Amino acid sequence: MEFLIILYLLLFYILIRATFSFFGVNKPKNLPPGPARLPIIGNLHLLGDQPHRSLAKLAEIHGPIMSLKLVRVTTLVISSATVAKHVLQKQDLEFSSRHVPDAVRACNHAQHLVAWLPVCIEWRTLRRILNSNIFSNSALEANQHLRGQKVEELVAYCRKASLSNDWVDVGRAAFRTSLNLLSNTFFSMDLADPYEDSGKEFKEVISNIMLEAGKPNLVDFFPMLEKIDPQGIRRRLSRHFGKVLEIFEKLIEERLPMGRLKQDNVLDVCLKLNQDNPNEMNHTHIKSLLLDLFAAGTDTTSSTLEWAMAEVLCNPHTMTKAKDELEKVIGKGNIVKEDDVLRQPYLSCIIKETLRLHPPVPLLLPRRVDKQVQLNGYTIPKGTQVLVNAWAIGRDPSVWDDSQKFKSERFLESQLDVRGQDFELIPFGAGRRICPGLPLAIRMIPIMLGSLLNNFDWNLDTNIQHEALDMSEKFGITLSKAKSLCVVPIPLNT
Repeated sequence: MEFLIILYLLLFYILIRATFSFFGVNKPKNLPPGPARLPIIGNLHLLGDQPHRSLAKLAEIHGPIMSLKLVRVTTLVISSATVAKHVLQKQDLEFSSRHVPDAVRACNHAQHLVAWLPVCIEWRTLRRILNSNIFSNSALEANQHLRGQKVEELVAYCRKASLSNDWVDVGRAAFRTSLNLLSNTFFSMDLADPYEDSGKEFKEVISNIMLEAGKPNLVDFFPMLEKIDPQGIRRRLSRHFGKVLEIFEKLIEERLPMGRLKQDNVLDVCLKLNQDNPNEMNHTHIKSLLLDLFAAGTDTTSSTLEWAMAEVLCNPHTMTKAKDELEKVIGKGNIVKEDDVLRQPYLSCIIKETLRLHPPVPLLLPRRVDKQVQLNGYTIPKGTQVLVNAWAIGRDPSVWDDSQKFKSERFLESQLDVRGQDFELIPFGAGRRICPGLPLAIRMIPIMLGSLLNNFDWNLDTNIQHEALDMSEKFGITLSKAKSLCVVPIPLNT
């Protein structure tokens, strides 16, 4: 009975607040345009299960700077390169805080995650560690042989499947390759068998983390429901986080008694930093950093490779042109090395076109303004959530000819790149919050894709025509294929 009374009072409170909001009481002035709002829920009903697409359609009506009310959360949606440049570059500092979803607060994880921390001393320290020890040019050059080895193992796995005419789940195989690359970089060991279809459980955990963290969550719109967690999202994420953190805790415990740290992998470097300055880097920081990088680095890389393979299979002329370039530059049946990529402009065009149509994080990670700001003549109130729709920007018909079609050739004469300077193409974001893993991704994805194309022909299921390949999406923090791409590798006649 007491619970029902509290629930009724809560609903009454929400109704009163929503009614005042609906009739304009305390409504901020000079907001950007946006759709009409319903009482209580505001515009929440307009998001659907594909928010990136729903918001893109709304932007066609209300413009590239659009405001919505998601229950009590004022939300700014950016859908053009011009405005994105203001938010991510010209006014980057004003828009650099994070709107942290309740889901990633599971296990108090958001307090130490680089992706979700505000711009503060702790954030700068962790970014410096990433940029100096993992993603710097010198660190990446030192690990080039490791990336080559993991790509060779991927090709060997596909060759084994080809001998028995078995299909390969491209996304899962790419995930396993990315997982082992990161685990060798961090721990000097594989976390999955590179020659078997292993690592499935780890992939499912990471995929579930990205899926749950990206779901619309009632708690984000009704903070008073935090303790109830009505959809169970935080509870499920706590379990998923716990599984991964338990693995990392064991690896740290195994490493500590081994005596002097050799610093030949990232875990050694982090533990040495912990010994020298425990206030700057403690075990919680290390585990959070590992979880952050493994979740983002494996899921986004494998998803991008899967989309790229799917698009190439849907466009046979692209496949032919890519294979011709590969044969001419490095010879049919060889593994693509990183130095080869600069001599293969068409392969790079395929990657850019894939990232244009299928940005790994379609709405980027949500930002927040901590104080009232002006943007293009509009007033953006304190506490506003800011979404940059990279998916919509990449398909803007005013920028891209045949914007919905996969056309790698569009980049042959274009200087546009994905490194955060060209706001028509920002799959990794831009500004101070740009994805720190970008330097690794742009090295790894081309050599994986090029090696798979150069070593095999690829057969779809005989019942599937190229035009009918399922290209539907599954929305989460990352945008993955709803249906896994499973294809049969056919050995080349070299």
